[in-house]
Amino acid sequence: MDTVYFIAQQTMYFAIPLLIVALGGMFSERSGIINIALEGIMIVGAFAGISFINVFQDTMSGQSLLLLAVLISGLAGGIFSLFHAFASIKLNADQTISGTALNMFAPAFAIYIARMVQGVQQIQFSDTFYINKVPFLGDIPVIGPILFRNCYITTYIGLGIALLSWIVINHTRFGLRLRACGEHPQAADSVGINVYRIRYAGVFISGVLGGIGGLTFVVPTSTNFNAGVAGYGFLALAVLIFGQWRTNKIFFAAFFFGIMKTFASAYSGIPFLKDLPISNEVYKMIPYIATLIVLTFSSRNSQAPRAEGIPYDKGSR
Repeated sequence: MDTVYFIAQQTMYFAIPLLIVALGGMFSERSGIINIALEGIMIVGAFAGISFINVFQDTMSGQSLLLLAVLISGLAGGIFSLFHAFASIKLNADQTISGTALNMFAPAFAIYIARMVQGVQQIQFSDTFYINKVPFLGDIPVIGPILFRNCYITTYIGLGIALLSWIVINHTRFGLRLRACGEHPQAADSVGINVYRIRYAGVFISGVLGGIGGLTFVVPTSTNFNAGVAGYGFLALAVLIFGQWRTNKIFFAAFFFGIMKTFASAYSGIPFLKDLPISNEVYKMIPYIATLIVLTFSSRNSQAPRAEGIPYDKGSR
């Protein structure tokens, strides 16, 4: 049973960032804007949040510092995503090229600023956020060891974001308008919906969640930030596609890929995997092999928003 708890706890570290970032991509793409800039947005968000922690960790610590860093990361990611929104919505630029440009710019920007400020590109921070056990809740059978022991508060933030996203997309006026703009923008415009404004909002939300996702990836898995998030933004795109742009399916897809990542990174702590005659390199390939296999079978039944990637021109009907 201890092995099961270990796998579940490790899966949370990897699945929660994927969940948050993929949900961010969902808001953008269901409004009609392809956002492959998630990798760059994660880097900018992580850079802002870790830099904040690095500066203030001598005067603050624990969950209050982490929560403030989450806000900083979300704001940075949201602002950075507006460049993509402006290029895609206002300038009618190719959305794939715009996203690729941001992905290339983000790590270079983080490295340049880090070296300019502190002389090296790695930003160190102290992990004062680890929770050994949540009082009372950690004693609940089965659920306690999985969710409330050896955890980070970012786990609960991610689960809360998933629930809130499901409510917003499926049960609010804004969610209905967002979906309408991604499916039939002309029809949405004909009933008075400002398609441009809704798409800006979708991309901005995507940036906020992408920035938060960048921080939630770095904090549980490292004590320094080196201007990268290990391709998690692209893996989140695979989660988004596998999840068919639907909140509930994205949730399960994120945890599927989280388990694959756990097998790749923490196999030495899993007895039945540790004893197999398989090299370290093969284990590291597991998430990406799983991505290729899953996308091969799921992409043929893809249900992407109909107007995704198509610039909207208010003058054309």
